Amino acid sequence: MTGRIIKQISNDYTVLSDNRLYTCKARGKFRNMSITPLVGDIVNFDSDNLYILEVLPRKNFLVRPPISNVDTALIITSTKDPDFSTNLLDKLLVVIEYNNIIPVIIFTKLDLLDETELHEINNYINYYKKIGYEVYKNTEIDNIKSLFKEKVCVFTGQSGAGKSTLLNKLDINLNIKTGEISKALGRGKHTTRHTELININGGLVADTPGFSSLSFDKMTKLDIRDNFKDFNLYRDMCKYKDCLHDKEDNCIIKDKVNSNEILKSRYENYIKFIHNEK
Repeated sequence: MTGRIIKQISNDYTVLSDNRLYTCKARGKFRNMSITPLVGDIVNFDSDNLYILEVLPRKNFLVRPPISNVDTALIITSTKDPDFSTNLLDKLLVVIEYNNIIPVIIFTKLDLLDETELHEINNYINYYKKIGYEVYKNTEIDNIKSLFKEKVCVFTGQSGAGKSTLLNKLDINLNIKTGEISKALGRGKHTTRHTELININGGLVADTPGFSSLSFDKMTKLDIRDNFKDFNLYRDMCKYKDCLHDKEDNCIIKDKVNSNEILKSRYENYIKFIHNEK
């Protein structure tokens, strides 16, 4: 039979097939083949002996969170407690788009902002929308629900950003455990203990452990450059075909930054990324 892995706890894989759930083990051959089944994998399995026999080819996968065949990634982005991080948001956008996943940005905790802070965040929201990203506030529940139908979606973002809280608002029956922000560390406690796909509004949604760091594993400087949407708007205008927009003279991207047509924080983050700086 063929189905999709929707949950993994230790060595047990829950496979959904024809609206039935099967708890399966993975064959030992996967270890010898250096294959680790992931939540989201489409698999062939033995429904009688409850073994996964084959993992079918993936269209994409993420390492953190560990999930495959994702259509949309909802980047849950805190604006306060923990504070808004352009660095983390831009890093997530680059990695997600590199993996051929559509990113959607969800801003949370805007009710904690004062008037000046809210104005600044709204400027960021307008900019990311302008360059082609789908962006919502976490109060726009109906718009967010519409993203899920017939899709596999992953919730990701910094710890304490409000992923589990938002999921509970989307479906009150979930009752996912949420944790308070760790004041000492300035980041949230990891309250989600495993990766699981949950049926919400006609689609499958993953609630996964939050994280505050990730790497550009296997990505070159050109890969990073090519996944900055705003840079791509002007690339054909650049003097050099393979311009890295770094130390080159007469670079159109640097000109656009200086004229405030490209957000300064985006460019500064890009330079840190290609030089492997934090």
